[in-house]
Amino acid sequence: MVKETVFSLKGLYREDFKIEAYRFGQGEKSAAIVGALRGNEMQQLYICSQLIKTLKYLEAHGAITHNHEIVVIPSANSFSMNIEKRFWAIDNQDINRQFPGDETGDTTKQIAAAIFNRVKGYSYGIQFASFYMPGDFIPHVRLMDTGHQNASLANLFGLPYVIIRKPKPMDTVTLNYNWQMQGTNAFSIYTNSTDLIDETSARQAVSSVLRFLTRMGILKYNNHSGFIASITNEEDLMAVKSETAGFYKRLKNPGDFCSHEEVIAQILDPHEGEIKAEIKSPTEGIVFFAHTAPMVLGDEVVYKILRRMHE
Repeated sequence: MVKETVFSLKGLYREDFKIEAYRFGQGEKSAAIVGALRGNEMQQLYICSQLIKTLKYLEAHGAITHNHEIVVIPSANSFSMNIEKRFWAIDNQDINRQFPGDETGDTTKQIAAAIFNRVKGYSYGIQFASFYMPGDFIPHVRLMDTGHQNASLANLFGLPYVIIRKPKPMDTVTLNYNWQMQGTNAFSIYTNSTDLIDETSARQAVSSVLRFLTRMGILKYNNHSGFIASITNEEDLMAVKSETAGFYKRLKNPGDFCSHEEVIAQILDPHEGEIKAEIKSPTEGIVFFAHTAPMVLGDEVVYKILRRMHE
């Protein structure tokens, strides 16, 4: 294992800011893996730490195939992590909306440029990502429909679902999109958590990456076969919204089955504690995403349900 400094800033009142990369093996640029780009992505950082630990062991035992290089960047935003802030602490910019970056631009653009220059040119790019809304997912692989995506390769992670989504204008400045535009097969992996560590889905994410790297001939590693993924488009996920604001009481979790008109959440009056509204499932299916914050606003997405298709 070789540890590299990808980017650094001189700290005025505290230690210097550094973004570090961990390189395993040598030769062909095979796989680049990026973890926490945001300051609240504790789960994503934890997954990378466990992956680095495992890759270090595998490299020491000769399990990285000859002429293959893997690089892992576990965190790009430790400053914000230190003060529990999601975006860049100085100007509240989202690093994952700054790609491919600018070496002479604002700090977040410089960070994005440094990361992208280090991870571009690899055959496969894997990002442990988080959603813009607070909530939990069924573990899955997400691809952007850019014309360069490969759903068959996404199947090789062995996670339960592969979601394909059409990119919006704001997605053109993300790492995943720019990876694809540069010829890298890019995948975003989502697990059950962001702010907190979910050990079960973290292990599942680590296993999925090791499984993928093994199936692509980059690692020599024995792992169970995982799931045969269901491939679906994001438009097939039905959004369920709140009717009013208040305390949010979740009654269903990701992976749970819900029937049509079943009560899946309640909204409580924050002063009097009474039930203000009940949220019912508009369809029969599987809960794919569930809101986690203690309060909810009116007309806010609280669930996404993968509708069950009847023959």
